[in-house]
Order: sequence, then structure tokens, then C-alpha cells
Amino acid sequence: MVRSWFNSPKDRQNEPKDDSPPEASFWPPLKAEPPVAAPDTAPPPVMAPLKGPATPMATDPATETVTGDTTAIATASRMSALPDPAPKTDVVQDTRTAPAAPRPPAPANSPGAAPSDGISVPAPDQPAQRLTDDGVAAGLDPWLPDTGNGVVGHTMYDLPSSEDGSITVLLPRDHIAATPSQALVRIASGDDRTYLGIVVAGPFAEPDGLRADASLIVTTSVRSQPFQPQYHGRVQVELLGEEINRVIQAPRFRPLPGSAVSVLDDEETAHVLQVSGDIRLGRAVGHHDVPVGLPSRSKNILPRHLGIVGTTGGGKSTTVAGLLAEGQRAGLAIVLLDVEGEYTHVHEPTTDPTMVRLLAQDGRQPEGIPDTHLYRLVGRETTNEHHPNSHEFSLRFSDLSPYTVAEILELSEAQQERYFQAYELAKSLAADNRIRGLSRAVDTAELDDFEEGCPGVTLAVMRSLIGAFLSAADKGEPAINEPSIADASGVILGRVREAKPSHPVSWKALMGRLGRLHRLRVFDNSRGPAGPLDLDALLAPGRVNIFDLSDIDGTDLRNIVIADLLRGVQAAQERRYAAYESHGDPEGPPRTLVIIEEAHEFLARNRVASMPVLFSQVERIAKRGRKRWLGLAFVTQLPQHLAPQVSALINNWVIHKVADPAAISDLRQSVSGIDDSLWRTVRGLAPGQAVIATGQMTRPVLTAIHPAAAQLRMVD
Repeated sequence: MVRSWFNSPKDRQNEPKDDSPPEASFWPPLKAEPPVAAPDTAPPPVMAPLKGPATPMATDPATETVTGDTTAIATASRMSALPDPAPKTDVVQDTRTAPAAPRPPAPANSPGAAPSDGISVPAPDQPAQRLTDDGVAAGLDPWLPDTGNGVVGHTMYDLPSSEDGSITVLLPRDHIAATPSQALVRIASGDDRTYLGIVVAGPFAEPDGLRADASLIVTTSVRSQPFQPQYHGRVQVELLGEEINRVIQAPRFRPLPGSAVSVLDDEETAHVLQVSGDIRLGRAVGHHDVPVGLPSRSKNILPRHLGIVGTTGGGKSTTVAGLLAEGQRAGLAIVLLDVEGEYTHVHEPTTDPTMVRLLAQDGRQPEGIPDTHLYRLVGRETTNEHHPNSHEFSLRFSDLSPYTVAEILELSEAQQERYFQAYELAKSLAADNRIRGLSRAVDTAELDDFEEGCPGVTLAVMRSLIGAFLSAADKGEPAINEPSIADASGVILGRVREAKPSHPVSWKALMGRLGRLHRLRVFDNSRGPAGPLDLDALLAPGRVNIFDLSDIDGTDLRNIVIADLLRGVQAAQERRYAAYESHGDPEGPPRTLVIIEEAHEFLARNRVASMPVLFSQVERIAKRGRKRWLGLAFVTQLPQHLAPQVSALINNWVIHKVADPAAISDLRQSVSGIDDSLWRTVRGLAPGQAVIATGQMTRPVLTAIHPAAAQLRMVD
């Protein structure tokens, strides 16, 4: 009669008596021992079982170590391993096998022998095969795991606490290192279905058949005699979907228990994650041969805008430097608004020792970015006075929307009313072609005052008209001193008198606000090298344009410059795209990327209510850019200060280390697809690491960003 642990205690009680030797047993045959006389005293009390839920016995195929429930294994371990104070007979009844016999000590060099510095359980010989034989003899059909073909583990039975889309996988100890966090796995279910998943928790090491906090383990550990049972690995896998003809579809079922799990190689990982792109940013962590990039010709990526966030020193500048170099190679026209003057030396190869060393490890050499042009506002300095392609530029006041000017100057309601009164007079002069320098009359009916200004209406024209209204309100004699409208002075003064302006204090305050802009001396400088920008030349394919705004004091002027550049770039891009639609281009549509450093200063959350026109302009640019291949990249170390309206426009993210819980909470509202384990990782990312999430990727990917080959002023 075969005795097996598959049989219940009741079944064993009903078994007919069989005096033949057991065909299979849990422990190997024991040598005969001389009988020991029964003691006169009462037998010692039975050792109390350890607390904890019982676990079915299992076998580690790699080590052939038998594991069982906490009570049986821990009790047997203590009875066999703890030293005896005096010779006696230890009898441990194992109800799963043949009647128990005294257990011999393991040989000194056997797998279960006690190490010199701890205690371990003697391991029986070939228990896995013995258990299998017992089960077959008992009429059961035990499942035999597939340990070949790259299988690293098998799925576990579901528990009441199991969740949809998440599977527990158990691993032999030899395969723990082969299943790191974020590894992609394939699960071959027993119902001929195949699933793909990703490791989102673990790998954890757990003792076989014991709780990690079992009394035996804790007690022996704190007494410096650690009990070290065999152990296995456990990982939690999030299902990506069911694989049908190499296409991932939403799963309708779950993998069956005992399904074989294998780890995808680098080639399959790259295919599943969809991380390839000609703008290469780095490599997937744990996959040296899986490059992570952005496809420059996909409308789902750069035209749908990019957010680059992280604390100071996290690696944002390195990411931006790589974006400049790779974007140029891909043929993009790039405009970088550099608030700190960080990128004014990128035309030179890096000399930073850390970057040089990392580049050498990557098989690359330091190199600058060619065809780089540096711009600074007239009268301002730059952090690189020796740049070979340095340019000064000025602004055209006529390009600014009157509503933008009113917002940036923070005009009161009364001041805005008077400003627009003067502006309407200026527009009428332009419509009548009464402003010197205009080639033709302006069709003011076609103008959108929320987006642009009126041609010919310079800051000098506005100051002259407001001065005339001020004189009339102050009961003085108005005069026109601006040469460009001097010929129309009679018409102007007549309309000013007809308006009968009042409240000279308000007109004087308005004049003072415009005087602030005039003293900046950055508008309407048509003479000399610091003229207006040639935006069409600026957007040539492969050209990198860096605007050094570091020497601009005050957020008002900086915001005016950024707003003017964004509007001008949008207008130029629309002209280029219209030409492409009319005539075509074998190179494809023109593609432009605008990178805004320290975006939270320009598009701050607390300024949305006070600057609705500016935000609506950015929103219109972002929405129109999606159709015309104009992408915006917002770079910030304070994502929680970025206006929610801006975050909602961003569909692709590069997230470096973010330690602030409030910032992570805000990001979680904007970035989808990042699991809890990755969000926890974000808080402790090393410099140069980032979680990249784009519209093309199957799921976000932890990435090691390539080191910057170009020179940065402040390497992070």
C-alpha cells in the first residue's frame, strides 16, 4: 500500500493494515537504532505549533527541498535542530507519510546540515520525485511544471485579495535575479492563451512553506543563530494584455494557476513597449540594448507637446541638451527660451569629467551642436559673449495684442478703457494709411486683437496719442510730436477734442505705465543690427536657436518677450505649413519645436486668473500646433506651480526625480499609465534617470538618459 501526503487523515485511518515496507516515504530509510528504554517519568509535553496559516506542502524543483505548512515544518525543525540536554528519543509523527521514525542528523556536508553559524533543516533525498510518485500511486494527476524554454517561474493560485489585472508569480531562488522590477514577461496559460505583463513589485525572497516572521526564524535570528530555510522568489505582475497574433489586446480572462512565465529578451521588449524613435534620449533601465526615443515624424508626440520635470540636479538640462542634438539630426527647427543662460555653450564639446567618463562608457565622444545661433535682447548681456553666431534683436510693439499689453502692464479697468480708446484711434489711422512707413492701408476688420497688434502702431505712436488725450483731459493744448503720424495731426487732434477726455490722473497713470516700457528701449529698434527677428530664417530645418533671457530683469519684460516669440513662431510656422500644403516637400512637413525653460515662471498657476489672454494665446498656439507640426516643450522644476490648463495640453512626459509629495500628486492627475511602484521610484531616481511616458508607448518606461556630449554651464 502506498502512503502519500495526498491522502487525508481519515483515509489513512481506513487503510488496511500493510506490514510490507513502504514504497515511498517522506524521509529516506533510516539505519536501525538500538531500542531506548522508556523513561519512568511522564513524556515531555508536545511542543506547541507556531502561529500562522497553514500552507500546502510544496517542492522547490531547483533545490529539491520539501516545504510544508508552518506547523509541521517549524515543529519538525525545532525538534530536530535544537540541542538535547540529555540523551533521549525524539519521535516526530509525520501524518503525511509512513509512520515516523527517529530522524538521523544530516551529514556534515549535506545540503541540510547546520552551518557553523546557524541552524538549518536537514533536507531529505529527492523529495520532489518521491512526492510525485506518491501522488501518481494515489490516483492523482499532479501538475508538472515546465522548467525549460526560458521559464523562470509559474503563476500562483488566486486569493480572496487578488485584484483584476494583477498576477502573483513564484520563482525558484535561482531565477530571482532574472526577474527584476519592470521586466516584461510572457505568461503561457494552460488554456492555450498567452498574456504579456510587467513586473511591478518585487522580486521578494520568501522562505519555503514558512512565514518570514515565523517565531522560529525571528527567535533564532535575534539570538545570532539564524534559522535559514530554503527560499523562493515572488513578484507581482501587472497584465498588459492578451497576446493574439503578436497584437496586444485587452484581456478577458486571467492566466490559470501554474502557467509558465518567461522573461522577454531585449528585442521583444522593445517591440512590445514601442519605445523606438529617431530622437534617442536614453536606454531602458535593465535593458542595455533597448534604446528609448521619440519619433520626430509622429504627430502623436512632439506636436502634442512635451513636459520635462524634475528637481534641481535631477538631469533636466542633460535631457534638454540631448533633445537639442537629436532633434537637430532629425531635421527639426528648434527654438529654446533659455531663462538661466544654461545652454549658451552647447556648440562646444563638453569638458565635464563625469560626462566625459560616461560618454566613454557609452562608446561616444564629446561633441558640440553645430548650426547653433545665440540671441540676446538689445541692450542686454549674454552668458557667452564669444559665441560665433551671436545676434541682438528687438521687439515690434505692433506685434503685441493690446489685451496682452494690458495684462502684462496690469492696467486697472479705468486704465484699460483709456488705453483701448487711444488704440482704436491708432487703428483708424492705420486703416486710412495715415501712419508713415505703412506700404498700404491696413484691413483692420481682419485683425484679431486677442492674438496680434495692428501694423504700424508702434509704442511711440501710442505714447503720442495718449499724451494728446492727457493734455486735452488736463485742459491743455494737445500736440502730436511723433514724426510717423505728424502729417495726420489735424485729424488726430480733432478726434481727441471730440472724445472730450476726462480724469487726467488716470491718463497720467497710463502714460507712466507705457513709460516703463519705453525706458526698456527694446521696442521698434529698426536701425542697426538689433532689428526685428527674421522668423522665417529662424525656422530653417536643423537650426538651433537659443534665446538667452538671463539678463532680463523683471517678469513683465520676460513674459512680453516670450509671448511675442511664441506668437511670431506660430505665424511663421503657419506660413511654412501653408507653403508645404500648396507645393509639397519630399522631406515632409516642416517641423518646429519650442522649448520653454522654467515654464512655471511664465505660466504660473497663480497668474491664470490675472492673465487670461496670455494663457488663451498659449492654448491656441498649442492646439493649432498639433495640426501644423509645432510642438511645445515645457521644462520646470516646480510642476505643481504650472497652471493646470498647461498641464492638460501635455501628452508626453519625461519625469526626473520629484521628491515633493504635492508635486507628485499633481503629476498623477496629468500623467496616466504610471503604476504605484514607478511613482514610488520617481521619488528616489538617481541623476540622469527618468520615467518617460509618451503617446506611442505601451506603458511608461524607466530610462537611463544619455549623457550630454555638448557643454552645459551648470551640469545637473
